[in-house]
Amino acid sequence: MGDTNRHVVAIFGGACAGSTAADMLAARGVEVVVFEQNARPYGKIEDGLPRWHRDQRRMEYRRIDGRLDRPGVHFVPRTRLGTDVTFDDVITWGFSAVLLANGAWRDRPLDVPDADRWIDRGLVYQNPFIYWFNHACEAGYAGRRYDVPPGAICIGGGLASIDVVKVFQLETYGRALAARGIEVSMHDLEHAGIPATCAAHGIADPHALGVEDAWLLYRRRVEDMPLATPPEGATPDQVLKIEAVRKKMLAKAQEKFLFRVRPMSLPTALLVEDGHVVGARFVETEMRDGKAVPLPERTFELRSPLVVSAIGSLPEPLPGIVMKGTFYDYADWDTGAYAPVPGVFGVGNVVTGRGNIKASELHAKDVARYLIEHYLGIQDPDTPRDLSGVAAGAEARAEAAVAQVTTFLDGKRPLAAATADALLARAHERQTAVGYDDYRTWMARVTPPDAE
Repeated sequence: MGDTNRHVVAIFGGACAGSTAADMLAARGVEVVVFEQNARPYGKIEDGLPRWHRDQRRMEYRRIDGRLDRPGVHFVPRTRLGTDVTFDDVITWGFSAVLLANGAWRDRPLDVPDADRWIDRGLVYQNPFIYWFNHACEAGYAGRRYDVPPGAICIGGGLASIDVVKVFQLETYGRALAARGIEVSMHDLEHAGIPATCAAHGIADPHALGVEDAWLLYRRRVEDMPLATPPEGATPDQVLKIEAVRKKMLAKAQEKFLFRVRPMSLPTALLVEDGHVVGARFVETEMRDGKAVPLPERTFELRSPLVVSAIGSLPEPLPGIVMKGTFYDYADWDTGAYAPVPGVFGVGNVVTGRGNIKASELHAKDVARYLIEHYLGIQDPDTPRDLSGVAAGAEARAEAAVAQVTTFLDGKRPLAAATADALLARAHERQTAVGYDDYRTWMARVTPPDAE
């Protein structure tokens, strides 16, 4: 508590973007309350970045810890916006500003009839699937578990879908090797790749193991996959070069992990038998004026008891927050200003942060291509894996949001000392309710001893 007037800002979400914003605002003398829905604040780094990125995940954990465990930042875990605290209450309490850094955790729905009916009955979405993969090895994990069969199907086309098919292949080939008495860790199998690992154990042809390889299906051409992005205002030659890079990246990933790809394929229905998904029906497409157009007379089916949809993530609708389509109602996507309420801003996976220097640099000088190659594990074999820039986009968007918040606060009177104290008292009350004492003690208590 203090006896001076000051600003108090609420941030929802404590991962890369939220912690960056908290750190920067606290450095400016602003009191920051970070509400985090989970016990730990690591967000997509913990639950969405596959655990084979072990070293990078640990490095990002340390960076987030350093930003949140500092004077001026009040961490409030296990507090979900819309459930434990309502958006309307937060606005009524009178924070100087509110930042929404709660990410994009809702999977874009698969557009086939009755898809929701078959969730976890053979149809699985990417976010819960990767969450399972990242946590299933923890002794205390009590969530849903998934069996990965041979020939599993992933519908997607971006980096997230390649994560999914890699999990398919690592799971099935890991089991096949173990059945021959060859114990290989998931980390080693992912690092070396399936053919090299098999060769190191005297198996010249990985398919001699009898594994049916997984499928990745994409509605557009391979060269349209969003694995590399052309610069704004790209020339036709630049676009062609980017398309060639995309094809090369995918080919390298297939060579290393052996999954199959069928482009120009749009799902139209799930195949269901005895109350469980057993595959999917597709229609072939062709590109017309940049759009994938179905060819109704050309259909095919693929069969598997596991179909994972990885077609993108969206912000979760929350009570009290106005939506505009599938996103929050932002007046300006560059500033992240929320239209219905002054002083509320978006940051992280919702707002682009265009115009920020680091965000621009992320796409310059082949940095994005470099990161994606290292992310996929298809960099030069003699080059150590480097994902040090994987969070740069979220951090850049946070910096852009902080600039907007700072401008907003500069035009606003600081809160009266009593008002600021009352807000911090609310935060402390919630901390007490969830059993929080201090950051380091809390993190030591809630971190599973076998967490990667």
